[in-house]
Amino acid sequence: MKLLVLGSGGREHALVWKLHESQKMDELYCAPGNAGIAQEAECRPVDLSDTKAVVELAKSLRADLTIVGPEAPLVAGIVDEFEREGLGIIGPSKAAARLEGSKIFAKEFMRRHNIPTARFEVADRYEDAIKALARFAPPVVIKADGLAAGKGVRIARNHPEAAQALEDFMVRKTLGSAGERVVMEECLRGEETSFIILTDGRGILPLVTTQDHKALLDGDQGPNTGGMGAYSDDTLLSESQHDEIIRCIVAPTLAGMEMENARYRGFLYFGLMMTVSGPMLLEYNVRLGDPEAQPILMRLRSDLGDLLVAMREGNLATVDVHWSPNPAVCVVLASKGYPANPEIDKVITGYESVEALGGVKIFHAGTRVQDHHLLTCGGRVMGVTAMAQDLPSAIQHAYAGVGKLQFEGMHYRKDIGARALARTPNIVVRQDRLPRSVRPISGK
Repeated sequence: MKLLVLGSGGREHALVWKLHESQKMDELYCAPGNAGIAQEAECRPVDLSDTKAVVELAKSLRADLTIVGPEAPLVAGIVDEFEREGLGIIGPSKAAARLEGSKIFAKEFMRRHNIPTARFEVADRYEDAIKALARFAPPVVIKADGLAAGKGVRIARNHPEAAQALEDFMVRKTLGSAGERVVMEECLRGEETSFIILTDGRGILPLVTTQDHKALLDGDQGPNTGGMGAYSDDTLLSESQHDEIIRCIVAPTLAGMEMENARYRGFLYFGLMMTVSGPMLLEYNVRLGDPEAQPILMRLRSDLGDLLVAMREGNLATVDVHWSPNPAVCVVLASKGYPANPEIDKVITGYESVEALGGVKIFHAGTRVQDHHLLTCGGRVMGVTAMAQDLPSAIQHAYAGVGKLQFEGMHYRKDIGARALARTPNIVVRQDRLPRSVRPISGK
C-alpha cells in the first residue's frame, strides 16, 4: 500500500515511525512533514488549509490511504472531499468533526445525550458573558468556542482572572474568530485522563490510556499549551473505570452521533476528569492527541497499518490488538516564548546521541534543516519518548535523552509523570486484558 500522513508535528512523526514498520506499507509519504519525518518518509510540501491541493497530492501519489493528523483539515471537511473523489482516508466527516470544531456544539451535544460533564453556560457577547460569570464560583473554566491549537482554555482562579480571559477572547480577540463565542463551566476536581479510541462507527478499539500535562510550567502552573508531555501506564485506570468510561461516555457519544446523522469514524479523543463521582467529560478531540500519540504508539505491538485498514473497511471489531505492558513517557522540548511568541531558527545539538541510549526515540515537531544544521521552527520542537519496564525507569530514560539535547532557550517541564509516582495505585490493570472492542447499540 501507498500511505500518506498529513501533518508536521510530533504526532505525525509518531504515526510515520509506526507505519514505517507496517507490513502493509510499500511507499510512505508525509505532507508537509518535518526534519525528523523526512528520515522515515518522503515529505511533500503542501498547504493543509488548501483542501483541493491536498486532494490533488493524494491523487498524484496514488495513495491508497491518507491519515489526517491535525484537527484543522478535519474540521474544514477534508474527509468529505476525499470521499467525494473516491479516495481512502482516516478521519471523521465535517459534521462529526464539530465535536472539536465547536466547544459549544460539543457541550450542548453532551447535554442532549446525557453524557456526564461540568455545568456550563454559553455566551455570544462579552456583556452576557460577564453576567453569566457571576453564577459560577471560582475557579471557573473559560473556553473559546473555535479551534485554538490547544490554547483556547483558561482556568481562572478568581473572577477578575476570568473577566480578563473573557476580555482577551471576546474583545481583544487574541484568538481571532475562535474566541468570539465562549463556554464558561465549573472547574472539576480529580485526575485528568486522556482516553482515545479508534472506531469505524460500530466497533470501538480503546487505545492505552494516557495523561497529558497541558500547563507550561512544573506543578501545572502557567498558561495552557498544546501539551508539554504525557505518559501511558496501566495504573491510570482500573478495569471497572475503563468499562464505565465506555458505557457512560464513549458508547453514548457514538450512538448520539449516529442519531444526529453524523456517524463517527476515525480517532476520537475523550478528555476526562476522574472525579469522586465518576468520569466526567471535559472535551472531545477528533484525532489522536499530541503528545499522547507518542507514548501510545511506542506501546503498540500490533501492525498499525492493519488497524487502519480494518477501520477503513468496517472490520475493526474483528482485529486483535496487542500492547506492551511497559509504560512510556514523552517529554516535550519547547522554544523560548512558547506558547505566545516562540523564538525560532535556533540550532539543535546532541540529537545524534539520544537514540543510542536504547528505548528512547526523538519525535520531531517544529524542526527543519538548513545548511546541514537542524533548526527549531515552532513552539513545540521535539518530544523525547522512552519506554521501560516500570514508570520510574521510563521517566529516567526520557530525561536522560532530554539531557543530551540543547538549543538556545530550550524549555521543558521537569515533572512529567511525577503525580503518578506520588500516588499509590489501588489496582494494577494490564491494558491487553481489557475489552478489545465494543459494539454500542444504544446510549448507556
